[in-house]
Amino acid sequence: MKKNVILAGLIACMSITAQAQDAKTEEPKGKAIVQVFGNFHTGFGAENDDRGFELERSYLGYEYKLNKSLAVKGVMDIGKSSDVSDYHRMAYIKNAMVSWKTGNLTLNGGLISTTQFNFQEKFWGYRYIMKSFQDQYKFGSSADLGISATYKFADWLSADAIIVNGEGYKKVQKNDGLNYGLGTTLTPAKGLQIRLYGGLNESGEQGKENIVNMAAFVGYKSDKFAIGAEYNKMWNASYKEGQDQYGYSVFASAKLDKKTEVYARFDDLCSKDDWNKAKDEQAAILGAQFKLGKYVKIAPNVRMSMPKADGLDNRYSAYINCYFGF
Repeated sequence: MKKNVILAGLIACMSITAQAQDAKTEEPKGKAIVQVFGNFHTGFGAENDDRGFELERSYLGYEYKLNKSLAVKGVMDIGKSSDVSDYHRMAYIKNAMVSWKTGNLTLNGGLISTTQFNFQEKFWGYRYIMKSFQDQYKFGSSADLGISATYKFADWLSADAIIVNGEGYKKVQKNDGLNYGLGTTLTPAKGLQIRLYGGLNESGEQGKENIVNMAAFVGYKSDKFAIGAEYNKMWNASYKEGQDQYGYSVFASAKLDKKTEVYARFDDLCSKDDWNKAKDEQAAILGAQFKLGKYVKIAPNVRMSMPKADGLDNRYSAYINCYFGF
């Protein structure tokens, strides 16, 4: 069933490609995708003595626009293993996708970016410093194999749907479950943005429960400042019944001039009946960003992690994050 749905989606994308090629020809346009995230960090006190330079992540790829309707994109993700005992860098294909747009409808197929928290990440705007809440605490994956569609009903209202494998872009398919998502984005007033999303990730295995995700976001952005808040809940984390997680994130930023910004954020992660208390925490970050020309950003910041587990002290650290990209 799972293979048939994905195959049908990819065949549809191929059909779209064929139709688009019959359209009025247009000069193809392409651009390289280069993003590099690095930092120097140091902890304070005996509880956090970690320090050093880190090349956290690199995205290398290319996007090619065949005509005004059809585009293809491929991106490699080069990073480090989540296993602290593994010192090797790892590379994955993050995007290998085709996009087709006609009128108010946009269709994507292949290894695509997911819609679960993409909007919040863009609004937060400092991905190279810290992931958005759901990405940071692994409520879902930022890319996966499947299809998605977005339709803009009006200037203030759009809706999107997505069907993907559910394993994310770093893992191969291992069961017959699919991940379904529905979202809507509203802009009821200038600068005011609201995002609602619900998702169901099938387990595909007996004895395991489906994962359910819910997310709500509201934010306001002007030329001078931005402020946003999101609440997220995940039922049956890791496909285990009763392992629910929830939490919120609030953040704000302000532009002091064309090259300088300040930002702050506070996260609170909780688990039902404290099943994940060892990893539950509150976290705060405060910092500034300086643009050095068109392609480089530097962002010094201080961070505080407040674990909820008994006997653990707060952790304090200072970072200088660096970004290069175009």
